[in-house]
Amino acid sequence: MKKEKKDKHFIKKPVYPGGLKAMRAFISQELKYPQEAIDHRIEGTVRIRYDIDYKGRVFATHLQNSIGYGCDEEAERLVKLLRFKVDKTRKMKVVFHKSIQINFKLPKEKKIKPKPATPTRINTIRYTYISSNSNSEEDVSGKQKTTSKTYNYTVKIKK
Repeated sequence: MKKEKKDKHFIKKPVYPGGLKAMRAFISQELKYPQEAIDHRIEGTVRIRYDIDYKGRVFATHLQNSIGYGCDEEAERLVKLLRFKVDKTRKMKVVFHKSIQINFKLPKEKKIKPKPATPTRINTIRYTYISSNSNSEEDVSGKQKTTSKTYNYTVKIKK
């Protein structure tokens, strides 16, 4: 008859459903970069130590590394959204302590391509009207001078 193996750990640690990869995906999906940090071009890493109760909920957070400008509050908000799976085989109400680093990196600015301007066709029509008077005037020097009037009109038509 074989003996039953005892569990290696007396108290099992809480685990995030899906593992570390799923937790990182959840954080990156829920992360809302603070506008104040965007305005001041702040990037960095916030390190938070948090406490998990026996039900798997995060009930307290403690900042270990802060960068400010609203990033700390956002990191605390994200950590409080996390829910862990806790093994309840021992029927003990144990508080677990963990820490996490949340990276804040500015979103890449999208280069806005200018829309090609639609060419506007401008047709220009010019009219010149010249009228010459048959009346002639004499100059001070005694030479005859003819007077003529010239008018220029420019019409622009946009299509």
